[in-house]
Amino acid sequence: MPAGSLAVVLHAHLPWVHHPEHPTFLEEDWLYEAILETYLPLIGVLDGLERDGIETHLTMSLTPPLCEMLACPGLRGRFEARLATLIGLAASEADRLQDTSFGPAAEAAHADLLRCHVLWHERCQGEILSGYRHHQATGALVIVTCGATHGLLPLITTTEGRHAQIAVARDNYLKHFGQPPRGIWLGECAWQAGVDHALKTAGIDITFVETHGVNYAEPRPRFGHYRPILSEAGVFAFGRDPECSRQVWSADEGYPGDFHYREFYRDLGWELPLDTLEPLISDGPRRNIGLKFHRITGKVALDKKEAYLPEVASQKAREHAAHFVNQRILQANALSASMQAEPLLMAPYDAELFGHWWFEGPQFLDGVFREAHRRRDELRMTTPVDWLERHPVAQICEPCPSSWGDGGYWDVWLNGENTWIYNYLQRAEERFVELTTHMNAPSALEERALGQAARELLLAQSSDWAFIITMATTVPYAVKRTRTHLTRFAALCRDLESGCVDTEQLGRFETLSPIFSEINWRHWQRHGRREGVSGVSVAAFD
Repeated sequence: MPAGSLAVVLHAHLPWVHHPEHPTFLEEDWLYEAILETYLPLIGVLDGLERDGIETHLTMSLTPPLCEMLACPGLRGRFEARLATLIGLAASEADRLQDTSFGPAAEAAHADLLRCHVLWHERCQGEILSGYRHHQATGALVIVTCGATHGLLPLITTTEGRHAQIAVARDNYLKHFGQPPRGIWLGECAWQAGVDHALKTAGIDITFVETHGVNYAEPRPRFGHYRPILSEAGVFAFGRDPECSRQVWSADEGYPGDFHYREFYRDLGWELPLDTLEPLISDGPRRNIGLKFHRITGKVALDKKEAYLPEVASQKAREHAAHFVNQRILQANALSASMQAEPLLMAPYDAELFGHWWFEGPQFLDGVFREAHRRRDELRMTTPVDWLERHPVAQICEPCPSSWGDGGYWDVWLNGENTWIYNYLQRAEERFVELTTHMNAPSALEERALGQAARELLLAQSSDWAFIITMATTVPYAVKRTRTHLTRFAALCRDLESGCVDTEQLGRFETLSPIFSEINWRHWQRHGRREGVSGVSVAAFD
């Protein structure tokens, strides 16, 4: 009988980025890279495990903005064009480099892109979510949702605003997957007292928190983070196991730093002649295009990196997968002896680590499930849903305020660099609660305006913008997105409060932010609302 269980959880998220007003847009590359390097390869891994009869228990969050982008016809069309261009360039590079030390890397890159082409066009027919739906239907995959736009719930001040983030997410999940979600990945794993009541109201009873969110719960859990706890409202909180994380995330100890793996920062987008890179790079500065032919090599300068050897790297991924499973077995054996109960090892990661940041990551995951299947008498792969079917009873505790960000709380999203945004966000949130609460029998045009105002508010609340500002990466873009959505929101509220909706302006906003077609602005209404229009004039981002 297995001494313990291991649950791998992948958090797949990107902010909503779509600019139909431009023929190409640099930040849309985030999605195209993730599709090619993570989302399609993961479907390939799950397909292979199913084909070979390997029992698979994987949990994955697919956030509402990501689902909306993966389903967006405009973005899908742009991705297909990019994929075709990359395949042509990779074929050319494979021919050019075939007699050099970089030949194997170039040939492997071309082969990988051809596999993605098959997965995209033949397996998924251009609709990636269908691949994930298939594996959820077989029981190999449990898909959970996330807050509507990955908003940081502790920094959303009204009960109605927090409820709306969750209710919109539930509705969106139902649209894409045909059933309501049972679990949710809270944006940044941010827990605060009261969150569980909003989750339970939406029919959600499973979520994930950082290690100290469980370990410092009140009262202290008997088994620490090695078993879920149950909040007073009836939500099961699963805590992250730091040992599982360390072996994959750590810059010093983690597997992705192995010198044989592919080097992320050496990319042909910075090296080939610009005319060769068109149309991949035609609207701005040089950037990564995803073709990388060097290995990490060691702590040497980028220009000293050596040629990538795909077969050697694949062997390393298999070795690391076997080592990871063996370490989890040793860990489970030690814990079960001291706990006198079965431990649960929760291993949550950003999905984009597997493939995008760590190219061999999907091969590693494939190896983990195959090795765990071989050693299934020693370690059980599970999901939170599977676990609760076997262990429906948990200790009642209140998780402590926490997140999985640096420092363990909200410092990354609320600090001297980005604190200015919350004055506007919170005032906008309060304004919308008042407006919707007092809105009585809106016309069809007002319904559209209320829905679009809800979209703009949600998009402004995305935690990604505050994160980008803190990380000092694409700061101008993050600032612009925050200001743009708040400005549009304010314009729509002014129209609604005046009783005169600008149809041309509304249509333009709907075209620029075509997300959440199922939006329900009534989620923001205060309970026990009064009838009539109040003439609210709380300032937003005017």
